Amino acid sequence: MFGRAAMRDFDGYTVVVTGASTGLGRAIAVEVARRGAALVVVNYASSAQEAEETARLVEAEGAKAALVQGDVAIDEDCKKIVAAAASTGRIDALFNNAGVTKFAPNHADLDAVNADDFLRLYSVNVVGAFQMVRAARALLEAAPQPGAVVNTASIAGVVGNGSSVPYAASKGAMTTMTLSLARALGPNIRVNAICPGFIDTPWFSKVMDDERTERLRAASKAATPLKVASTAEDVAASAVFFASPASRHVTGETLLIDGGLHLGGASLRLR
Repeated sequence: MFGRAAMRDFDGYTVVVTGASTGLGRAIAVEVARRGAALVVVNYASSAQEAEETARLVEAEGAKAALVQGDVAIDEDCKKIVAAAASTGRIDALFNNAGVTKFAPNHADLDAVNADDFLRLYSVNVVGAFQMVRAARALLEAAPQPGAVVNTASIAGVVGNGSSVPYAASKGAMTTMTLSLARALGPNIRVNAICPGFIDTPWFSKVMDDERTERLRAASKAATPLKVASTAEDVAASAVFFASPASRHVTGETLLIDGGLHLGGASLRLR
């Protein structure tokens, strides 16, 4: 997928990926399978057919896939997701990728969102990730090397832009939680976060028509110094690094994967 021979640095790993039915979650699940993972737990909230396709792609790379439906905002569902990995006695990597948003890109329109929007986004994007770490803690600590947690935050949480104020706020909270957990759970668990910018996935096309999606794609290219609109596979490569032995001395780090959007200049608007 990345135009290079696959490394085998995940040989025998048990990996859990939340929100893995499409997009970045699917790309992460397939990449860890390609790199030797033995079991990949593919979590999804509602997109069963798409999750089944992710599982098929994972197994085509030689790994076993375990499909688990569950909403990470529900603590019992988090425990169910982790239970799918229990037979191996370990979790080498947990990717907290599940996330939701409310599209209200005009941040000046304070009436476009309400308290329920904040609570729903925080319940998945922040509380859900926390609950997954809590549920997986014992199995992460049982890994032969320090277990790795990789949180999918966003450039929105760094610069305060993005699909809505609640979304940006929730992703900012996720990066702060990454620091807290990295400090608290070492030395047996490493916790890091990625902050993608625009990712060219069906996430946007589900709420935008083709013309608007294309405008957003073009705006992303124009706003970044690298003049790119990142794909899920581009971002997955960096996410998987945080779970690999190559980052074994890295914890509490936040990596911006945005083509340089955070450097300023033209701003990316979702209007």
